[in-house]
Amino acid sequence: MSRFMKVVIAAVLGLWAVTAQAAEPKRAALSEADKADVARAEDYLNAVTTLKARFLQVSPNGASVEGDAYLSRPGKLRLQYDPPSPLLVVADGTFLIVHDSQLGEPSWLPLNSTPAGVLVRPNVKLTGGDVAVTRVTRMPGVVRVSLVGVEDPAAGEITLVFSDRPFLLRQWQVKDAQNQITTVSLFEAQSGLSLDPKLFEFKDPKFTKPKLNL
Repeated sequence: MSRFMKVVIAAVLGLWAVTAQAAEPKRAALSEADKADVARAEDYLNAVTTLKARFLQVSPNGASVEGDAYLSRPGKLRLQYDPPSPLLVVADGTFLIVHDSQLGEPSWLPLNSTPAGVLVRPNVKLTGGDVAVTRVTRMPGVVRVSLVGVEDPAAGEITLVFSDRPFLLRQWQVKDAQNQITTVSLFEAQSGLSLDPKLFEFKDPKFTKPKLNL
């Protein structure tokens, strides 16, 4: 995988396996209120079957791009960036595929090596196993749950941002090993829709034969 693709994946969805030297995020002891909010987040994510939304991604340098996000649990995700961005991100249930149409060569990595894999598992657990909650913070109308990978907590941190009432996922923020933060905000979200399974299939354009005009 190219360094560029590692940066893209880490910025957009987080990447537990990024190689870097950084301070490990401190894990605060969770209060009973924190544990209750983590349970709310787990219950919400486990209740989501399908989701369609517009998204706005803001990079650390302030550059922004919009697109369409699709989620179908378990295992499926699609981030379709608006032109002129060349990026497409697809989770097909097994792999996370990032394709840059300008570079032409897609990158594949195991879905469970990314926080995206955690969110689309059949049973979402934000504590125990291979992820850990570093902190839960509350502001008026907002609950934030921050996570790291247990095997390499210094690789980066993802923060899930929920509205409080109703309790809905509104945003995620990815802090990479260099403490650069990328924010992805969701809007116009609709859940429980019937989504075309083809949205979560990736066909490498290099192996797509052109149609013949007969």
